[in-house]
Amino acid sequence: MILPFLALANLSLAPKHIVLLAGDEEYRSEEGLPQLAQILSKRQGFKCTVCYSVNDKGEIDPTVTTNQPGMEALDKADLVIMLLRFREWPDSQMKHFVDYYRAGKPIIALRTSTHAFRYSPDSKSAYRDFSWDCKTWPGGFGKQVLGETWLTHWGQHGVQATHGIISGLHPILRGIKELFGTTDVYEAAPPPDSTILVRGQVLSGMHPTDEPATSSKPTVKGVQQPLNNPMMPIAWTRQLGKQRILTTTMGAATDLLDEGVRRLLVNGAYWALGLEKKITGKESVELVGRYGPSAFGFGGYRKGVKA
Repeated sequence: MILPFLALANLSLAPKHIVLLAGDEEYRSEEGLPQLAQILSKRQGFKCTVCYSVNDKGEIDPTVTTNQPGMEALDKADLVIMLLRFREWPDSQMKHFVDYYRAGKPIIALRTSTHAFRYSPDSKSAYRDFSWDCKTWPGGFGKQVLGETWLTHWGQHGVQATHGIISGLHPILRGIKELFGTTDVYEAAPPPDSTILVRGQVLSGMHPTDEPATSSKPTVKGVQQPLNNPMMPIAWTRQLGKQRILTTTMGAATDLLDEGVRRLLVNGAYWALGLEKKITGKESVELVGRYGPSAFGFGGYRKGVKA
């Protein structure tokens, strides 16, 4: 249900509390977010709590979209890091998330979090407008808050990896030269109030040494466009009033094998918490313990793991 990681070092004041929400069927958030929590706690001194999707046997089961125990941890959280996909939690659980968001607290959203929620058309939930395909709050939470909802795979899924190219200057980018992830680039068009941090170069294969792809494809609007001219944004920030938001369409468990991706998320945590002056670009983002993440894919989660 919840795995707490106690802060050990680095922060001079009482440690900020980061709650990580793992709940997607494909990108192994149930493996990647605990590792990220370990890095943030043992390397950086934050207090971290991980909440998982859980089945009726008390096991971590990302295919269960309707149960995320431990959400009350959000009531005292300073930062949320989420990797969710098509969740439809009961209102009693969703209320903790919505209250957190409406309080203007910071959010870091990974990969499928652009379509974190999917409510059935006949839903009576008070939070049904958060659905990725909402028409009355167009695009739901993903579009309205994070800056994008689900559009389409831009790179060819499972065939064309992502080379992340730095775009501009920002405290989050300190110490990062480039990024690599085996997940493909998503089509994305964040709103004008976004600051683009990283653009995704679609590679012709699944290795960092592969050449950039040279083909084209139609956008969701039907316009034919080269995959890499221009390149899609894959990491951006927004500020909604005082609320700081970092969204990246990277973030699978395998993406965390890349130092640049880990540093993006660690730096992003500092920035989201208003601690950007502490970012030197030299903070340790080393993996903690043995980390051999499963490949992304539906049905590939490790079964029988107790929450």
